[in-house]
Amino acid sequence: MPKLMKRADIPAFLTAISAGNPDPKTELHYKTPFQLLVAVVLSAQTTDVAVNKVTPGLFAVAPDAAAMARLGEAGIGPLIKTIGLWRAKAKNVAALSQLLLERHGAEVPGEREALEALPGVGRKTANVVLNEIFGLSTMAVDTHIFRLGNRTGLAPGTTPRAVENQLLKRVPQEMLKPAHLWLILHGRYICKARSPECWRCPGAAWCMFKDKTPVPSGKKPVRR
Repeated sequence: MPKLMKRADIPAFLTAISAGNPDPKTELHYKTPFQLLVAVVLSAQTTDVAVNKVTPGLFAVAPDAAAMARLGEAGIGPLIKTIGLWRAKAKNVAALSQLLLERHGAEVPGEREALEALPGVGRKTANVVLNEIFGLSTMAVDTHIFRLGNRTGLAPGTTPRAVENQLLKRVPQEMLKPAHLWLILHGRYICKARSPECWRCPGAAWCMFKDKTPVPSGKKPVRR
């Protein structure tokens, strides 16, 4: 495990990887809080790209909780069957839509406990919704953030919750909300799982990963 990144270096590291993106947005496509909630539930163990291919058709038929509940599991399934775990996700989306109608007037609640009580909604999904829709400084630790937290020394931990707790303690409060997406996007496009592109990482100077990948032949390193 890499050494712990110096707390004093964290703002510089995050500023570097933000790449001039002070107000990042999720790459999931949505128009309403309900649609984001559904999209995040669908994104479990599936790429955002795959989810964005099925949600236009799904939301055209069922744009809100009432329509989704009417569509039901049997109607949702065929519209999302190209993504992983589609049967379980169809069941959860139908059930959570019904509960939104029964408990929350068809609106997405802004409280963690209420969100996590919905089928298919765990802590990570709740954190995404609370961050993206309600503007809270939450940290949804997905595979990218878990990897970066450990690889860079920013927030090492053996579980997603441990990494989340470290990030909440170590990232400056004013940077917490955007840092969630800065880290996801950085992990998705630069600090990749199998072959991190350290040679073009603007935050490499502060990263504690010792086995940084060299500059490939014909490529130019990022100037820092």
